[in-house]
Amino acid sequence: MKSRHLTSIIAAVLIAVSCSGPKDGNYSFTILTTNDVHGTFFDSTYVGNNIKKSLYAVKWTVDSVRNAAGEENVILIDAGDILQGDNAAYYYNYVDTVTPHVYPRMAEYMGYDAVVLGNHDIETGHAVYDRIDRDMKALKIPFLAGNAIRNDNGKAYFQTYTILRRNGLKIAVLGYDNANIAGWLSERLWSGMKFENLIPLVQQDVDKVIAKEKPHVVIVAVHSATGSGDGSQLESQGLDLMQTLHGVDFLICSHDHRPTVIQSDTLCLINSGSHCRYVGEGKLDLQVSKHKVASKKLSARLIQVDRYNIDKEMAEKFHDDYLAVKAFTTTEVGELKVDLATRDAYRGQCDYLNLVHTLSITCAPAQLSFAAPLTYNGYVKAGKLIYNDLFTIYPFENQLYVIKMTGKEIKDYLEASYDNWINTVSSPSDHVLKIVDRDDPRTGQKSWSFVGRSYNFDSAAGLFYTVDVTKPKGERINVESLVGGEPLDPGKTYNVAVTSYRASGGGGLMEAAGIDTGRIEERIVETYPEIRDILYNYLKENGSIDPAVVGDPQRIGSWKFVPEKVAGPAMDRDMALLFGRR
Repeated sequence: MKSRHLTSIIAAVLIAVSCSGPKDGNYSFTILTTNDVHGTFFDSTYVGNNIKKSLYAVKWTVDSVRNAAGEENVILIDAGDILQGDNAAYYYNYVDTVTPHVYPRMAEYMGYDAVVLGNHDIETGHAVYDRIDRDMKALKIPFLAGNAIRNDNGKAYFQTYTILRRNGLKIAVLGYDNANIAGWLSERLWSGMKFENLIPLVQQDVDKVIAKEKPHVVIVAVHSATGSGDGSQLESQGLDLMQTLHGVDFLICSHDHRPTVIQSDTLCLINSGSHCRYVGEGKLDLQVSKHKVASKKLSARLIQVDRYNIDKEMAEKFHDDYLAVKAFTTTEVGELKVDLATRDAYRGQCDYLNLVHTLSITCAPAQLSFAAPLTYNGYVKAGKLIYNDLFTIYPFENQLYVIKMTGKEIKDYLEASYDNWINTVSSPSDHVLKIVDRDDPRTGQKSWSFVGRSYNFDSAAGLFYTVDVTKPKGERINVESLVGGEPLDPGKTYNVAVTSYRASGGGGLMEAAGIDTGRIEERIVETYPEIRDILYNYLKENGSIDPAVVGDPQRIGSWKFVPEKVAGPAMDRDMALLFGRR
């Protein structure tokens, strides 16, 4: 009797198990993606009446899809770089650290199913991203970075994946940060962990998740650029993954701000660009037969976001947060006695970079400074400065390091920097700037643009030198002397102020100078806080930015392109191609 009862129980369990899969039929899901939001939480620029694309508009776009497809059938994922780039992120990262951070609250309101960390999220430092991680956990929003591995126990520092259950189906979402964190950021910002290469880690994790969870759909979101697919770029592994992953339906990429959709029969890659310009959309149709997925059909596209179509209820809900950010960023902080245009840095020494160099070189014990224009075409008008202007002058949360470099390394560094920036020319009709007429991969519009990234065009302060545009790399830089009159000695060591990004290897200039950035701690003689904070403190102490003070050649030296009869006309023409004539 007991045996018969036991047999009945086993039979019932087997029947239940056999019926535990999804019901037979057709299913449709929509995967919506954002990435590289960079703090564009609110639709206002805080000054004037300009309206920008924002999470308010993304919410309206997402809800329009939810209304059409059914909320249960829509999945919303962000692929990282959220917590840097706009006043709102800065304010809640560093100024108001008591009020719950605005982003997790917005992510909950918008219904994000998973959020991935990006390199700029790690750049905010432990105090910020650890707080965000706690807030996200409390709100039950997975905060993913499966390749951030703890040094003490070898486990993931953040969550690696989450399982979503929709209409009886299991959907696995795995998330990863950029593998090249060590190439840009000081280890002090990510102490206690390391960031592993996405290949083969992602496939290994996918295989484990499939074996353990048996999902019907697998989505991988990486804060990594689409790349070229040749395996050469650690920071751009999107196509590398697409060519090698199996068992994955959608691959969400990011980081390079280039809207992209690439599709094969079995896998769709989606990169929605940046700054809420687009929402990526992946469509998935499944047929289930005998409780198993019998077939899948995938497609993908980009949905352009309309800045004026916003979720008004969301705007009302977060209006007090917006007002707090606006009050902070419109606070007067000093006076500017000359217009600052960041584009002037491309043609030679200018007031804008004189300011940045002055801030850097006055941080003891710096003797020299390297700095680049970090806003491509920013402009601040002379007059009263508000805190918002400081984001134009210095948009990133880079720290300032003073490191030891030899005279030879300094010369090699400058040769590499200017080679990013200029061509070798023989006449005024040549292009002195390294520019090309092409379709901008970020906007899709044809225009003249730099071949390289202008934030890697470093000049130097503390020296008197010239850059000969008729000479090849290695022979362009002629250092006449240091500001004190002494020659630059190739074998002597000098204290040089650089950003934490540059010291960690960003842009490759340290490597070009023969410096091992993996051992940069051995060269650091002093560290300072974020450069924007140094600027703010300078204004509190001095009250104004005076070109005669920040441009004092006895403090920062001087430099120029030569011969002027060649460089001048060529530069005028190239600048007109880039920006139009003034």
